[in-house]
Amino acid sequence: MKRFLFVISLLFPVFAWAQAIKVEVRQNNGTWELVRENQPYYIKGAGGHTQMDKLVELGGNCVRTWSTDNAREILDEAQSKGLTVMMGLWVQHERHGFDYNNKGKVAAQLEGFRKVVSELKDHPALLLWGVGNEVDLFYTNTAVWYAVEDIAKMIHEVDPNHPTCTVTAGLDGEEVKLIKERAPSIDIYGINTYGDIGNVPANIRKFGWTGPYLITEWGPNGHWEVTKTNWSAPIEQSSSEKAISYRDRYSKYIASDKEMCMGSFVFLWGHKQETTATWYGLFSETGEASEACDELYKAWRGSAPKNSASQIDSLLINGQNKFSNVTLVAEEKYPASVLAKDIDGDNLDIEWMIIPESTDIKAGGDAEAAPIAMSGLFVKRKGSDAIFRAPAAQGSYRLFVFIKDGKGHYAYDNLPFKVIARDPAMGPGRGISFKHLSMNE
Repeated sequence: MKRFLFVISLLFPVFAWAQAIKVEVRQNNGTWELVRENQPYYIKGAGGHTQMDKLVELGGNCVRTWSTDNAREILDEAQSKGLTVMMGLWVQHERHGFDYNNKGKVAAQLEGFRKVVSELKDHPALLLWGVGNEVDLFYTNTAVWYAVEDIAKMIHEVDPNHPTCTVTAGLDGEEVKLIKERAPSIDIYGINTYGDIGNVPANIRKFGWTGPYLITEWGPNGHWEVTKTNWSAPIEQSSSEKAISYRDRYSKYIASDKEMCMGSFVFLWGHKQETTATWYGLFSETGEASEACDELYKAWRGSAPKNSASQIDSLLINGQNKFSNVTLVAEEKYPASVLAKDIDGDNLDIEWMIIPESTDIKAGGDAEAAPIAMSGLFVKRKGSDAIFRAPAAQGSYRLFVFIKDGKGHYAYDNLPFKVIARDPAMGPGRGISFKHLSMNE
């Protein structure tokens, strides 16, 4: 009998015959709630589907996808770990060439979604449908909202057990109006927001949305929202500065709006090149968790983790910080230092890198090529101090430091600098004022 059941399970995936779990949007005494199996379900979510075990450890309960790629595997894994999924339907973007005046293409997109909704609707890990992500980014044709309505309406017909959500890039009064008028089958408003998150609770009411909403992406200040150097390189927060942002934004602007906000999805649950390799990802390329994860643990579980990531206080080149418009002379030597601490007393492994400024900057999270770290520039590296030779080619670069504690955590910071040509009249090293050249250099 057991062997028979095993063979059946291989032929028919679990989701195909498991019973759907009913999820509803309700208003209870003026407060909007997401209700799953007749129990309130507040989303403590992550944007991305890697590191699900880590999400469970931190106290999270839901992952968000942007498309149905590998949907069955993601749903099955989530189910095995007690998580749910906001399943994204990738509604095509005008900025990628899709024409919402082309009725044939719009109809074909709708029918494609009808098929996938029918296939996935009964999986017990499914929580809700995300109908599009930032279709409003750089768009001109607002007919896309009619298409969003057709998709949401179809979902309600095919799958009466799961609500619909659509996601905009930030929050804009005109788009709130368009969605209310043109896409009334959308149950939940989703907002991707970073530095502007503090304005969301007031503005969503001001703009006339009376239903529930989710913060579908949130995290550090976006690369378009920060101070820039005088050569236009955006200045990134350190992992410790970001941790403070995650802590404050969750408590002040997400958890505090108990009336309308039904939860959030922190971004990004993974690792990704976007302006830099560290800007949005909560994990290193090899899977170590950053300090922001410690803050999520505290927010979701209400206590501190047993072991925490290291903290970075400052990163300097020749005594100058990232706001100093650091300018270096090609091929001259300079000292760098990082001030860091680990409250657990863990032994720290410190890695230094110099990486050219990225020139492949995209919008809306589109894939970017990562610049390659340069070799042969470090004269000495010893713990929290290093001496490096500025690159020979003029241009923009970043000094990165990565600190790992051997316990599954890492900290990081980077400092943008510009290299200018050496004056031929100067001999090597002349005109350079070293504030602290350490390590017997």
